[in-house]
Formats: sequence, structure tokens, C-alpha cells
Amino acid sequence: MADERPQHDPHAADSHARWRFLRDVAVFQFKLALDNLRDFALVPVSLIVAAIDLAFKGEHEGVLFYMVLRWGLHSEKIIDLYSVIERGDGPGHDFTVDAAIARLESVILREYEKGGTAAGVKAAVDHAIDQIRRESKVGRGKARGALARAADNIRPKLDTKPDSGDVPPAS
Repeated sequence: MADERPQHDPHAADSHARWRFLRDVAVFQFKLALDNLRDFALVPVSLIVAAIDLAFKGEHEGVLFYMVLRWGLHSEKIIDLYSVIERGDGPGHDFTVDAAIARLESVILREYEKGGTAAGVKAAVDHAIDQIRRESKVGRGKARGALARAADNIRPKLDTKPDSGDVPPAS
């Protein structure tokens, strides 16, 4: 009587590991690009808000600068550049790049397994992207609110003209 147990195909496991590796490389490159874009934007923004903080006293010294640093830290956690090492690819409660990629991958895989057409896959991916955007609006709203509060704090200071007593005499 023949053995009816399915045989393990070592080539299939190698293929899966190879595709997992290629995915990890692609995701890492994407995250590096996002990380660099964020850093590129933070250089002028941090210098501008530091100059504003020096020129106009807020609640405390450097209030805008530290707000930008908090945003930078938050975006660092969202990008999570080295998460592939921890293999925490599943979506969690917080929005991360890994969670978005995992969600899109699962949609594509599910449509492929159902034998979906390119149009079906496109519609499913569009739906997943729309859902991710809706979920990320919460964070975007917080960032907009922080910027609006900062602008409200700065605007009165920019509108007032310094008194002659505010300017030190020339040496």
C-alpha cells in the first residue's frame, strides 16, 4: 500500500524563502526612501521652526522645535525601518508602513487565490488603499491640529511691532 501522506517539496520551501527575501529587500528599499524623504524635509523645517522659536518666545523655549522632533519620532515609529528583523509583519493597532504593506499583500494574494482578474485585483487594492487612508486620517488630523495651534500662537507675535525698548542699542 502506497504512502498517502503528502510529500514535502524542498524546492517549494526554497522558493517561498526566496520570495520572502525579495519582498524584504523591496520593502526595506521602500522604507529607506520614505525615511530619507522624511529626513530631507526635517532639515529645513527644523531650522525654520528653530529660528521662529529664537525670534518669538512661546510657552517655553523651543516649543515648535520640540513639536517637530516629536513628529519626527512618531514618523520613525511608523516607518519602522528594521522591523523585518523582528518579523512583526502583521498589522497592529497602530498604523505602520508594515501594516499597510501587509494589508495590500493579503488583498492581492486573496484575489489571486480566488482566480481574480486584473480588474478584480485592482478594485480590491483600491478598496484597501481607501481603507488605509481613512484609518490614517486620525493621525493626520492630530498633526493638522498641532500645526494650527502653533500658527495661532505665532500669529499674534508676528502681527505686533517691537517697542523701541525691545531692541538693544547698537554698539
